[in-house]
Amino acid sequence: MSTELATDPSVLHPVNAPCTPDPGPIMKPDVEPEAEKPFQIRLASRVYRLPPYMFGRINQLLYAKRRADHDVIDLGMGNPSDPPEDIVIQKLAEAAADPDNHGYSKSNGILNLRREVASKYLKRYGVRLDPDNEIIVCLGSKEGFSHMCLALMGPGDTAIISNPYFPIHMHAVALASGSVIALEVADAQKFLSNIAYTCQHLYPAPKLLILNYPHNPSTATVEPEFYVDVVKLAKRFGFMVLSDFAYADVAFDGYRPPSFLAAKGATTVGVEFTTMSKGYNMAGWRVGFCCGNSEMVKALATIKGYYDYGMFQAIQVAAIVALRHTEAAVETQSELYQHRRDVLVDGLRRLGWTVEKPKAGMFVWARYPEFWQQRMNSMDFAMMLLDKGNVAVSPGGGFGEAGEGYVRMALVENENRLRQAVRQIGRCLEREAQAVSAT
Repeated sequence: MSTELATDPSVLHPVNAPCTPDPGPIMKPDVEPEAEKPFQIRLASRVYRLPPYMFGRINQLLYAKRRADHDVIDLGMGNPSDPPEDIVIQKLAEAAADPDNHGYSKSNGILNLRREVASKYLKRYGVRLDPDNEIIVCLGSKEGFSHMCLALMGPGDTAIISNPYFPIHMHAVALASGSVIALEVADAQKFLSNIAYTCQHLYPAPKLLILNYPHNPSTATVEPEFYVDVVKLAKRFGFMVLSDFAYADVAFDGYRPPSFLAAKGATTVGVEFTTMSKGYNMAGWRVGFCCGNSEMVKALATIKGYYDYGMFQAIQVAAIVALRHTEAAVETQSELYQHRRDVLVDGLRRLGWTVEKPKAGMFVWARYPEFWQQRMNSMDFAMMLLDKGNVAVSPGGGFGEAGEGYVRMALVENENRLRQAVRQIGRCLEREAQAVSAT
């Protein structure tokens, strides 16, 4: 109703409405006003399903120490410190200068990039993928994984994940209103047996199995036969499979991480997520891919169609160049991580730690000394190393119950800095042990 009509007497007093004398202005009662109540922000219930952020304390102390000009060696996050190849950066600049690349892009990624991903799968794993229906480009694999969970999961649905687990594997399911069952992952055959047992005894049966090999944080690896058994279990019990293959390009000592999609029948039951963050040193570029079952890829495309307009096209063009021309550099990067792994593992062993050399990934998963396990959990141990030794690591407990007693160390510093980190850890623990013994 317009303002003019609102003052028209015929509107205020419609025809046939009884006329009453104007009572005059209405006065409010002469009472004390109530104190204004604070406005309440009511979050969605899914937010309350998320566990507390386990690394908040460490990050807060890390930032405080750096503001105070402490030289902290940060091995906490798997954030590559090496740059992409020059040819990739140059292509990004060239593509960014092209006005045609600044509009909205397709949310499933440009065709030539999807074709390049298909080519890599064929050359490396012998897997044939249809770029139109079985590949979609994601804003990093984490985004694609999370939105796939939204496409597949809902209230009452259950997913099986590993224990210890990469946090997003639990949190993405929780945000999709699903539930998780975490099974210990250290022994691959036991893991498979526990999956079968869970499917036989849980009703409704699990809807989704989330796999992550090479595993983060534990660095566990599997052989191709493992995925053959996974596909058999998926068909037998009717669950779908999400394979997080983030560390496909980082492997050592001749080990070649197998792809889930290379197992016969894998594309009928699941998909695989890969990323250019690690081997290509493009973490901040946010380039990931989801490949495999066409119905699941289509479901992800539907969700993404509502959430985003695709990746900046210049980044996609540069990613094509990286996939097409820098495979040798990816191999060299793995060798660099292998040298760093050897420096860190050998150094920790000299300190008396129990550490296995990982066959892949960019982390060392280390069991810290029994002396300290008896006195503090992994969070307090990590806080002590940061506070007293100026070395940041990730506490194993932040990755689930099976992670207690461990810390995760990222291979993101050069060899000299890793040697320095070992020296600082050794001095810190010796000093603190003496202080404990003196009390």
